[in-house]
Amino acid sequence: LKLQFLYFIGLKRQKGSATHKKKMQSPETSFPKSKIKVVLLENVHAKAVEMLKAEGFTVETLAGALQGDALVEKLKDARVVGVRSKTKLTAEVLSQCKKLMCIGCFCIGTDQTNLDFAESHAVPVFNSPFSNSRSVAELIIAVIISLSRQLTLRSHELHTGTWNKTATGCCEIRGKTLGIIGYGHIGSQLSVLAESLGMRVIFKDRKTMMPLGNARQVDTLEELLTTADYVSLHVPDTPETRYMIQKEQIDMMKDGAFLLNASRGTVVDLDALAEALKSKKLRGAMVDVYPKEPEKNGEMEPQGVSIPLAGLDNVILTPHIGGSTMEAQEAIGIEVASKIINYMNKGDSDGAVNFPNITPPATKPGMHRILNVHRNIPGVVRRLNNTITETGNISYQSVSTTDKIGYFLADISEEISDEVISKIKELDTNLRTRLLF
Repeated sequence: LKLQFLYFIGLKRQKGSATHKKKMQSPETSFPKSKIKVVLLENVHAKAVEMLKAEGFTVETLAGALQGDALVEKLKDARVVGVRSKTKLTAEVLSQCKKLMCIGCFCIGTDQTNLDFAESHAVPVFNSPFSNSRSVAELIIAVIISLSRQLTLRSHELHTGTWNKTATGCCEIRGKTLGIIGYGHIGSQLSVLAESLGMRVIFKDRKTMMPLGNARQVDTLEELLTTADYVSLHVPDTPETRYMIQKEQIDMMKDGAFLLNASRGTVVDLDALAEALKSKKLRGAMVDVYPKEPEKNGEMEPQGVSIPLAGLDNVILTPHIGGSTMEAQEAIGIEVASKIINYMNKGDSDGAVNFPNITPPATKPGMHRILNVHRNIPGVVRRLNNTITETGNISYQSVSTTDKIGYFLADISEEISDEVISKIKELDTNLRTRLLF
C-alpha cells in the first residue's frame, strides 16, 4: 500500500462531500508529497537527490555549507534537511526551523548536529555509520605503506629536482604491529586489510568486541601504545575521546612509531604531535581531521585555519577525505536517503541516532497509521491506548522510548482516525502527532 501524507490539525473530515475535497487541498489539513520541502546542503550525492525526487518530494540542493542567519532562512520552510560535516545544526538554528521533521547526516559523524535538541523536539537524525568504512580503511593502508617507504618525501624531492635513492629509515610493513583504537566498522575493516598484508593487529575498544582473523583485543590504551609500530585512531568525538592522545600518551609510544588520525580532529593534540615529530620520537604521522577546519575549499589562512604539522618531513596531511571516494559517497547517499524516505513514508525510524527505533510493517487496506512522539513519563502509553480504544480497535501497535521521549505507532480504522488524532493532540504529553495513509 503506497502511503500518502496527511497532516491534520483536528478538523473533522467529511467523506465524499465538497467540503471534504476543499479541506483535502488546504495546507492546514493536508500535505501532499510535492509540498514536502527537502533541502540538501554540501553537494550531497546526486543519487540521493534522484531518490528523494522520485518519491515526489520537492528537493533543493546547495553545493556548499551555510551558517547562521543564511542557514535559518534556507531551512525555515524545510521538512527535511540533509547535511554533511560543515553545516552546523545548533540548538539556535534548529529552534527556528519550526517545520523540520527529520535530519539526514550524509556522513558517519553527527557531531555537527545538536542531537539532544533535535530529540526533545521530535526530530530524528539519520546518518551512514558504515557506507564509507572501506574507503577510510583503504586510505589508512595506503598511508601506512607511504609513510613506511617515505614516498611523499621522495616524490617531493624529485619534483624539486633532487635524486635521493636511499633505504635509510624505510621498512616493510609485513610483521609489524598495527594498533587500532576503536574497533567499529572502520577499525574492523582496517584490521582485515592489514592482516592480509602480513601485519599483526591489536586493538582497544571501550566494549568487548569479537576479533576478526587473528586480531587481539588489549585491555588498556597503554598496552596498545607501548606495543604498536603504527597507531591508527577510529573513534567518535565524545568527552571520553577528546584529546585522548596528548604528550603523555605519545611518550608511551615506541620510539620510531607512526601515528595516524582519520577519526575526529579533537582526538589528538596536534602541538604535542608536532613536537614528537621534530624530536624524532615518532618517525611519521598522518592527519586527515583537524580541530578547526575551513568552511570551504581554498586558502586556509584567510579562513583562520592553520596546521602546526605543516612543513614537517614524513607527515601526510589530507583535507578530511577519508570517506571521499565516488563509491562511498554514492553508498552514503543511498543509505541516508532510504532512511529519510522510510521515516517520512512509513514512520520507520530504524537507524536514527537520537530517537527510538521502530521498524513497522506496511499498513493494511482501510487502515490509517498514527505516529505520536511524546514526553516519556509514566502512564503515557496507557493514556494513548485508552484514547484510541474509546473509539475503536488497534490493528497494529509498537512503542519504543529513550530517556526523554517515546515513539508510539498505531494502525487504526480510517473511519475513526480523525476523531482519535484530534484527541491525541490534546494530550499534555504530545510533542508531535501525524497521520499517514
